[in-house]
Amino acid sequence: MRFFRPLWFSRLLYPDALFRVKTKEKVLYLTFDDGPVAEITFPLLRILSDNMVKAVFFCNGEAAVANPQIMSAIKTSGHVIGNHGFSHPDGVLKNTKEYLEDINKASEVTSKKIFRPPFGRMKRSQYLMLKAIYKIIMWDIMPYDFDPEFGAVRSLAVVKKLMRPGSIIVLHDNNKSNMLELIEEFIIYSKKEGYRFDIIPELLSHKSPEPST
Repeated sequence: MRFFRPLWFSRLLYPDALFRVKTKEKVLYLTFDDGPVAEITFPLLRILSDNMVKAVFFCNGEAAVANPQIMSAIKTSGHVIGNHGFSHPDGVLKNTKEYLEDINKASEVTSKKIFRPPFGRMKRSQYLMLKAIYKIIMWDIMPYDFDPEFGAVRSLAVVKKLMRPGSIIVLHDNNKSNMLELIEEFIIYSKKEGYRFDIIPELLSHKSPEPST
């Protein structure tokens, strides 16, 4: 079964994590997990630039180490980089010591202040330790763009139907994702509906400066 919004108890388990920005303005917040991957992230950056959209990239530490040029491109394009673990660990399956070591290793090449747990889950003990260090960002909409069986058409339909003021949308810039097939159409559609895109307000201080011209 697919859940396009977080289950209700997630907010009870992680009460200080951010799932949705409280606002009445028609503003959406794009986030991308699991990259960077050259053949996905570079085209995505061009699309975001062409449409004047900024986003948060929750980068995999292993991918960040392997792709320093893409990491640099994300930063110089004015986006925010977050920590998504080094080896994409599942906190529920990892003991807390190993899990925290993985996150800390990733922090050296991603972020020491912003974190999204891989798979959107972690043990309560892990959460309590991490929230003292990181701003933990979850999501309001998960359109399963990472699932090839679900398909881009249905993923696009999900975000169109469920978007609302303050939605944090999670997409993926990995090799399995159909994100590139839908992202520009979604941005254009959302703007026609009166929405704009922005960086999550609490993360604006981590936004990279615009490149000089």
